Amino acid sequence: MKKIELEIVALSHSITQTHSYAVVLGEVNGIRRIPIVIGGAEAQAIAVALEKMFPSRPLTHDLMKNFMMAFNIKLHEIIINDLQEGIFYSKLICSSDKETAEIDSRTSDALALAVRFGCPIYTYENIIGEAGQMMEGEQRKISTGESSHVSSDEPSQENLKAMTVDQLKSRLQELLEYEDYLKAIAIRDELKSRNAD
Repeated sequence: MKKIELEIVALSHSITQTHSYAVVLGEVNGIRRIPIVIGGAEAQAIAVALEKMFPSRPLTHDLMKNFMMAFNIKLHEIIINDLQEGIFYSKLICSSDKETAEIDSRTSDALALAVRFGCPIYTYENIIGEAGQMMEGEQRKISTGESSHVSSDEPSQENLKAMTVDQLKSRLQELLEYEDYLKAIAIRDELKSRNAD
């Protein structure tokens, strides 16, 4: 079965489920998108890696990567290989010096690891055909620094605009200390936009 390569094009607050997020995967060189609902911790893990932030202590997915690298295990790709009753199933394709293995994974965890390893993300035509949506306009990628995630408990743009640069820097430091990286990214983006002016 032919694999279709995907990339993460957006991470946003889920409009369908409270306290959840949606990661949007886009078909490479195509217009179809797959929205996948994930938890807040997994969204934060993906956002931290996409934004190239460095937490003071390793997050769970960083620990997993460090563990795999310590034992010379390579992550070659992830495949979103099944969709049942709205739940996506994935597998990690890994290898060591002696063997290659397919490991069952939650899709959110697989994506968090894919971002850390820089490995490709794939699915199959039947899955993108069932869950995919056509997008007219191109969505911005998080990895460009133009964050497209929004959360109802994040500081609103109006609140950020009212804060001074010193207040923003202070709030950013607080959020980083509490490891609240999703909110920190919004403040970092506001500081970047002011520096660009």
